[in-house]
Amino acid sequence: MILVTGASGHLGAAALAALHAAGVPATGGSRTPGEGMRHLDFDDPATLDLRGAATLLLVSAGYAEDDVVIARHAAVLDAAVRDGVSHVVYTSLTTAGDHLAFAAAHRATERLVRDSGLPFTVLRNGLYAELFGSLLVRTPDGLESPFGDGALAAVTRADLAAAAAAVAADPAPHAGLVHDLVGIPVTAAGVAAALGVPHRPIDLAAYRARTLAAPGLLPFQPPMLSSLATSIRHGFLSATDPTLEKLLGRPLADPLAAAAAAASG
Repeated sequence: MILVTGASGHLGAAALAALHAAGVPATGGSRTPGEGMRHLDFDDPATLDLRGAATLLLVSAGYAEDDVVIARHAAVLDAAVRDGVSHVVYTSLTTAGDHLAFAAAHRATERLVRDSGLPFTVLRNGLYAELFGSLLVRTPDGLESPFGDGALAAVTRADLAAAAAAVAADPAPHAGLVHDLVGIPVTAAGVAAALGVPHRPIDLAAYRARTLAAPGLLPFQPPMLSSLATSIRHGFLSATDPTLEKLLGRPLADPLAAAAAAASG
């Protein structure tokens, strides 16, 4: 049986749905579990009962400061060792993102996964097309962004979920491997053109000031967003790789369409 963590979130829910659609025995775990799911709270080790799970699909609990994220992942990996999990599949961050402000927690978790002694697979996920689209700001004159002419090798969340489900369903061929799962380059101008509006680049200083002043952002989020902006703008996240398409056995979904849908929403 496969246990998917974060199964109430977008990626975890989609991976669990893909497993169920394929007829693979799987269940989900979440801090806010739905019907038939396990209650798993990474901040409360007493809830981390992984018994009966042969494969753990560990969806990163990355919405916090690095020390919190790493402690959460350490707790669930300790539980995996204790409860006899046979294989861990971890959703990490693309190799090209090593310099991003949130990369350290992923790389530290990869080290924890290796040090656990469990058979493992690391899925280094590229950035979502949906995220890219959501970071483009609608204005009366079109779209605005700090990305300049830079491209992102964006991938749809659905494709990453399908890949995670495929690996979790048959993990043995992927044991010890690190898969870099990136998509097709898209630009802010390309998204704007798809929506039939102009794109206006803004500079990084203006973007940083905007994020620092934005209501509702947590303290770790402005530097995260600024690192994304400069990395995309200067071409650090545009490289492609055929691994995801090979894992899926089909062409990738169109990230431009997904980004445009997010930008228009």
